[in-house]
Amino acid sequence: MGLTRGWRSALTGAAAALVALAAIVAALGPALTSIPIDVLRLVVGGLLLVFGLQWLRKAILRASGWRAQRDEDSVFARETAAARTAGKEEKAGLDWYGFTVSFKGVLLEGLEVAFIVLTFGSTQGSIPLAAAGAAAAVVLVVVAGVVVRGPLSRVPENTLAFAVGVMLTTFGTFWGAEGAGVDWPGGDAAILGVLAFILLISLAFVGALQARRPVTA
Repeated sequence: MGLTRGWRSALTGAAAALVALAAIVAALGPALTSIPIDVLRLVVGGLLLVFGLQWLRKAILRASGWRAQRDEDSVFARETAAARTAGKEEKAGLDWYGFTVSFKGVLLEGLEVAFIVLTFGSTQGSIPLAAAGAAAAVVLVVVAGVVVRGPLSRVPENTLAFAVGVMLTTFGTFWGAEGAGVDWPGGDAAILGVLAFILLISLAFVGALQARRPVTA
């Protein structure tokens, strides 16, 4: 949006989304602390499994060749063309298209980040530490966006998605089981065992799917 519709509108939309996210976090944070920890872990574990398995499924299909790899250059070109051909409508000195798309993108992606921060922070009893990690990631993304000013085509997107899917599925399994009353041997150290198990199963799925791919001439 910054390159095609103007940086003022894009940055204003992003800033407005951040304000909305801050209000959501401020409202939900105290509410989560009043929920019994076992119930919270069960609910959070289930939701993390929903997110994690979706990411992991797509990453496994891409890694095995059953789904096309994401082409950041192609996506960037398509989105840029759509932004340049969109109609011009200004309100309060801002390009409304650029503002709206930037606001929606930051808000939707930010809600997922906010959910992860609140749930990880609540279950581990340290929301400020989780928020600090998310803030550091936001700073890195902003710096990368300003420096590159284009698609991050060199970033191994599928590898990152695979890693995130494995991690979310691991924590979802661990916390969900804890919330259901499971007493993990070794306490929190059992997370490493769950992580290794899910990683091995995921790689096994990749290998099995690769073996089932039809041979093309």
